[in-house]
Amino acid sequence: MIAPAPRKRSELATLELRALYAQYGYREFRMNKFEEYDFYAEYRSFLQAEDVLTFHDPSGKLLALKPDITLSIVKSIKKDAHLPARLCYSETVYRTDGNAASFREIPQVGLEFIGNIDLYAAAEVLSLAIDSLRAFSPRFIMDVSHVGLAAGLLAETKLSAGKQAQLSACIRAKNAHELRALCEENGVDGALTEKLASLSSLYGTSEQVLSQAAALDVNGATHAALSELHALCSTLKEAGLPEVNIDLSLLNDLSYYNGIIFQGFLPGIHAPVISGGRYDSLLRKMHKQGGAIGFAVNVGLLDSLDTPKEKAEEPLSLSYADDGGAAAALKTARALAAEGKRILVEKSPSGQKG
Repeated sequence: MIAPAPRKRSELATLELRALYAQYGYREFRMNKFEEYDFYAEYRSFLQAEDVLTFHDPSGKLLALKPDITLSIVKSIKKDAHLPARLCYSETVYRTDGNAASFREIPQVGLEFIGNIDLYAAAEVLSLAIDSLRAFSPRFIMDVSHVGLAAGLLAETKLSAGKQAQLSACIRAKNAHELRALCEENGVDGALTEKLASLSSLYGTSEQVLSQAAALDVNGATHAALSELHALCSTLKEAGLPEVNIDLSLLNDLSYYNGIIFQGFLPGIHAPVISGGRYDSLLRKMHKQGGAIGFAVNVGLLDSLDTPKEKAEEPLSLSYADDGGAAAALKTARALAAEGKRILVEKSPSGQKG
């Protein structure tokens, strides 16, 4: 008897995560492998990938292998849909690698909460992101931020969108030196410059960072962002969740995200395993109601971790001597299967009954 090949860590993770999300009412979303390219071209600014893999079908229509799941999920929400919609998925996306030299298949598992994003909704999604990491290691790191804080400070500079994007890049790269040089070059007030520079270095527990970040509250946007971070971290703590870190240099695309954003890491894996956040602007672009928050787990990265040994239950061995015994063997096998048993039915060597 040939033993089944051991499953990869990514395959086991997919099963674990889908079961976890189902416990909270997330139903599975399935999509085609490709969409019409025009759809991705229209929403290119919301894609997480620069390049899209395209091909022509026999009719000449230009199609694209899916570079993103979230776009298709939001597209699927009907205008009269009952909200909130809790959807989860396990799909493969096709994106270029870091140097854009080739396309890669990236297996993802994730979820989206679409509807009224109140404090509970944000806390539920972030708690499931934490539980997703904790399923693979107790030594995970979850970094949380809010794009409204940087957006509010950048708005105070009165600079063009292009200049603000340059400053954002400096914050993400934790390059305070270059940020100060750009601010000086563009006549940004010194005090505001130092507030922006502090975003690149403020990192630590929520209690540590949020007390220091109070000095960054300069307008309505920054005040709302800090208030939401305080409320979310307090809610997670009261609910018994592990401590998260605040990383104010975590600054994704401001045209895509509009609220809480987060990334999760596991020991031995240098890239983020989980990435997510709130993205109401995509719904508005598609003329849909409500808001949205979600995350994706790059389960392909988990294959570098040790794979836990699955409990191998030896199947019950049944045999039949000839065609005359087939019906009895099948009846017995089905009865055992109904009890949850594993069965292996084989024809016995000639003349022997099992």
